[in-house]
Amino acid sequence: MSFIDYNNVTRRSTHEPIDYDGHGTHTSTTAAGAFVKGANANGNAKGVASGMAPRAHIAAYKVCYGDECQGHDILAGMDAAVDDGVDVLSLSLGGDSEPQGGFNAINRGVFVSCSAGNSGPDHSTLSNDAPWLLTVGASTMDRSLLATVKLGDGQEFDGETLYQPHDFGSKMLPLISTASPTATIIFKGTAMNTPHSPAMASFSSRGPSQITPVILKPDITGPGVSVLAAWNDQTFNMISGTSMSCPHLSGIAALIKKAHPDWSPAAIKSAIMTTAYVTDNSRGPILDERHLPADFFAMGAGHVNPPNAIDPGLVYDLTPQDYIPYLCGLYDSTYVQVIVRKHVDCSSVKSISEGELNYPSISVTLPANSSTSVSYTRTVTNVGEPKSTYTVKLDVPKEVSAGVTPTTLSFNEVNQKQSFSISFRRNGGGSGAVQGQLLWVSGKLEVRSPISIKLE
Repeated sequence: MSFIDYNNVTRRSTHEPIDYDGHGTHTSTTAAGAFVKGANANGNAKGVASGMAPRAHIAAYKVCYGDECQGHDILAGMDAAVDDGVDVLSLSLGGDSEPQGGFNAINRGVFVSCSAGNSGPDHSTLSNDAPWLLTVGASTMDRSLLATVKLGDGQEFDGETLYQPHDFGSKMLPLISTASPTATIIFKGTAMNTPHSPAMASFSSRGPSQITPVILKPDITGPGVSVLAAWNDQTFNMISGTSMSCPHLSGIAALIKKAHPDWSPAAIKSAIMTTAYVTDNSRGPILDERHLPADFFAMGAGHVNPPNAIDPGLVYDLTPQDYIPYLCGLYDSTYVQVIVRKHVDCSSVKSISEGELNYPSISVTLPANSSTSVSYTRTVTNVGEPKSTYTVKLDVPKEVSAGVTPTTLSFNEVNQKQSFSISFRRNGGGSGAVQGQLLWVSGKLEVRSPISIKLE
């Protein structure tokens, strides 16, 4: 597993392959750190720590120096990792080089996981939105570091703090002056099973993508708030960001790759997305920073569910060649060749819209004052039981009519493919974004695709 990361090197030569910042150490051990007993940060969150794939091998590539991350350095690091034979690329950074380096990676069978960014909660703020990359948002977990401020009049305000000393010194620091300034901070330590978890982190960047808004991004969300992992100048640290959620997904992808070494990067991505969950531990919808149900532009397909991702039943697969008609629909031949690194003549390629990609999620735009339907075709590959039958369940908002043909998919062998079409049509007026879901159900398996619909 490879980590393309940055490290602050202002205290040393820029050529030293040493992590002086801690970011790279934290992200790499989140994905593949070994089991460590007694892990804690300032005495909090005590327990046994490990990465998602604790027996994986880590290859770290330093591509940023000081506060600068040059595109050519990122691209060189990605190419070096691919040439070295890694199985998974994990990029907890943003930039313009990831699509090109990522395409080279998936063309060589390497899975690529990237941070969505920390510019939320505004819309269209995410990065790393190429469809061959897994774009990862950040959510909370059910662990809290509780503290309560109790005022002199008896009012109490609950919050969280990582710094929870056993005793304060006697020196007073006047923060605010009142007639009788009395208040107490009560440290309550680490609490588990926090209600309404996971919830979307406010900083997690949101979709839709500015380049390809009809491809639903981000793809998935994972733990990214107060994540405990190794650090450079102390044993452990707890920090937050999509930099922390990305390596969770990278490690999970490595486990899937180990279980299914013949799966393509797109198949692994599909397994992660179609098995995600969208409810919290209070049995309600995953919430956003406003305590409202999070939409798909915040959480993608939902929160990653590692055990289910190993056995998704069906996958939406794509080859690197399948992206070329999509790219030719966006760019000219010269730019497409830069991305795919081979000769392409878009004039001889039948281009497709982004919505026509065989993607695990579905996004559609319905024009105003139009009764015309919009249809897409998807193809699924059976990776579950050889003989199996799946029945469709479709959930769409009242503003839209939708249908799927056929409504049943039957398989007789592993790796058999079946196609279906899904169509959408407006029901009257209205504008804005609405959403729904498509499920293929077989026994205990549910293959779920989120649906985002823009009403113009």
